[in-house]
Amino acid sequence: MTDDSPARLSVAILAGGLATRLGPITEKIPKCLVEVAGMPFLEHQFAHLRALGLRRVALCVGHMGEKVRDFAGDGRRFGLEVSYSFDGEVPLGTGGALRQAMPLLSDPFIVLYGDSYLPIDFAEVARAFLPSTSLGCMTVFRNENQWDRSNAWFEDGKLLLYHKRAPDPRMRHIDYGLGLLRHAAFVHAPPAGAFDLAFLYESLVEAGLLQGQEVRRRFYEIGSPAGLKELDGFLRRPPSSTSLP
Repeated sequence: MTDDSPARLSVAILAGGLATRLGPITEKIPKCLVEVAGMPFLEHQFAHLRALGLRRVALCVGHMGEKVRDFAGDGRRFGLEVSYSFDGEVPLGTGGALRQAMPLLSDPFIVLYGDSYLPIDFAEVARAFLPSTSLGCMTVFRNENQWDRSNAWFEDGKLLLYHKRAPDPRMRHIDYGLGLLRHAAFVHAPPAGAFDLAFLYESLVEAGLLQGQEVRRRFYEIGSPAGLKELDGFLRRPPSSTSLP
């Protein structure tokens, strides 16, 4: 394994959200442990990472994080090495949670959300990013406001604008939910306190330091009852219809 091998990278999973849209489903369990297609969602994420040759996982947890640790343990029963970074009493936001977890993470590292299922090859994305001088990478999907409001202007292979709160007619893509970050990227984050990962991405785009990669397969999410039902149906299909191309 060389230093440029994606297999050396650790994966940060942001799993500290409150899951308010799921109502009573998440009153007693964290969102990442909601059952989908017969097993906790986090186990589906673990299986995907293992199939891609990624073994090191850091779970950024907050609300009911102890239940996540009780379920996943050290990761060995899933064929992984799992560590934990807890928010503490004050939520850190997605960006703050990643900054706190950096001692557990490779440089660079992969980041994904604890409520997203992304049926693509993460290692392929990493291989395209590692030789670059960019401080980060965002995968984008041509969305045309279909699945959610488009938030990225991606054209001619370049990420030109990203903003979650300020729509622009040139935005036809959406943040797919898989990224890579070098530790040095956090120089562009607020110096202390809680902040959102989107703020860091916005700052990196403005500085011309965030690589964009377009993916072709749609994302799935469990942040809403409708999304949960849709992913359940997708994961119950025969393996040949859900496997990577």
